[in-house]
Amino acid sequence: MTGRIRDVVVVGGGTAGWLAACHMARKHQGHLRVTLVESPQIATIGVGEGTVPTLRRTLHHLGISETELLRECDATFKQGIRFQQWRKPRDGQPHHYYHPFDYPRLDHDATARWLAKGRPGSYADWVGVQASLCEQGLGPKTMVHPEFEGAAHYAYHLDAAKFSALLTRHGTERLGVKHKQAEVTEVITDGGENILSLVTSEGPIRGDLYIDCSGFAARLIGDALGVPWCDRGDTLLVDRALAIQVPYDDPDAPIPCHTLSTAMEAGWIWDIGLTGRRGVGHVFASRYLSDADAERQLRAYLGPVAEGIPCRTIEMKVGYRAQAWRGNCVAIGLSGGFVEPLEATGLLLFDLLSRMLAEQLPMDGEAMATAAPRFNARVVHAWERVIDFIKLHYVLSDRDDSNFWRDNRDPASWSERLKADLAHWRHTLPAAYDFASTLEVFNLENYLYVLYGMEFDTRVDPERLEEGVEASRAAERLEAQRQQAGERLLPHRTLLEKIRRHGLQRI
Repeated sequence: MTGRIRDVVVVGGGTAGWLAACHMARKHQGHLRVTLVESPQIATIGVGEGTVPTLRRTLHHLGISETELLRECDATFKQGIRFQQWRKPRDGQPHHYYHPFDYPRLDHDATARWLAKGRPGSYADWVGVQASLCEQGLGPKTMVHPEFEGAAHYAYHLDAAKFSALLTRHGTERLGVKHKQAEVTEVITDGGENILSLVTSEGPIRGDLYIDCSGFAARLIGDALGVPWCDRGDTLLVDRALAIQVPYDDPDAPIPCHTLSTAMEAGWIWDIGLTGRRGVGHVFASRYLSDADAERQLRAYLGPVAEGIPCRTIEMKVGYRAQAWRGNCVAIGLSGGFVEPLEATGLLLFDLLSRMLAEQLPMDGEAMATAAPRFNARVVHAWERVIDFIKLHYVLSDRDDSNFWRDNRDPASWSERLKADLAHWRHTLPAAYDFASTLEVFNLENYLYVLYGMEFDTRVDPERLEEGVEASRAAERLEAQRQQAGERLLPHRTLLEKIRRHGLQRI
């Protein structure tokens, strides 16, 4: 491909397609023409209702109001994840731990001191206050905080279909994306690695760069260009999900400001609170559990509130495309890769890769030959590190009540990188040097919360630790912050109602 890149065609809508289109239009507004073509007959999967804090930066970057998001997408605040029953009960009580979003005191000495003292209380409470905010049901900000700022870091829970609709309106009305509803009936290639045009029910569409957001169908990158899929079901064993939307038992009930992740016999259940309903799903491995048994477990978890409400069954392909970028086509979204949504990884990676592509897009087609290999290497690294982090949650479990948990704990299903990391961390605390790449999706802080929330054992030398005045002051500051938060912050539902009525101050 030669000549200046002027036309970008995104195939497929949904969250991934519209994020890709909006990022490209925002970065190159006035210089590129961005067209998104999607079939009006194909519904998006649309169950990814959890996000991570990077979405706040994306919304601000794209020019989307936080008030608008909260009002239009049934959105709530998310301050982390509460993992339940991922290990055996302790003293007759179900095990749980938090992976919050705040990282106020995650330094080497604080972690070592907690281990040396015999793990007093939870790790999340030792290093921060956000787990206690979740336990108290408090929102992460006040009405005085402007949009995208708060007393604690946060992300959102949202209705994925409504979020896609918001991105559609924003992309077409404010960023100039051309929206074409049509069926793609044929993909014309040059017989090699490039796409020449699309044949659609509304006529031909031509572009210089094509972004494949057609989901697992992978119409461009897979069907037309034949880029193989790297299956990682050997490491991440879950491959199906049942999703259901249920009302609250009490319409005025508190809304959790965290995702609930409850481990089950052969997978786990997510439980997300939006303003008017809960989004709940059972992610499981079909080789260990039938659909019927998985649904029985899900309905037993939900109780009477789910009676008469049908579930959706979702088949999941776990892995990633061997090349995300081939010729003049780039795969974003499910066409490029997928892992289970344990840490809201899907939307996180789709957003990250969309922005990276927009910011590193070359000016002309000839330069794609050098841009693609670099992009591909970064994408593979990102997927492999995400897979390691998700696998970590299973590896650290001591559950042995089913073949699913026993097989997950078998080192034969671990990557060599993960084996080496865990062996090293038995004797040395994780450090920032272990996460040196600029494309680490999950970093030191994320690993510390999971490792020590899951009771990983690292040997520390108490003689090397100095209590010092500063350590005592840090503990005092955390306690003061807890008290101040309880006095200043509102219950989550109350905060959301105030924002919907009055709005937040724009930055």
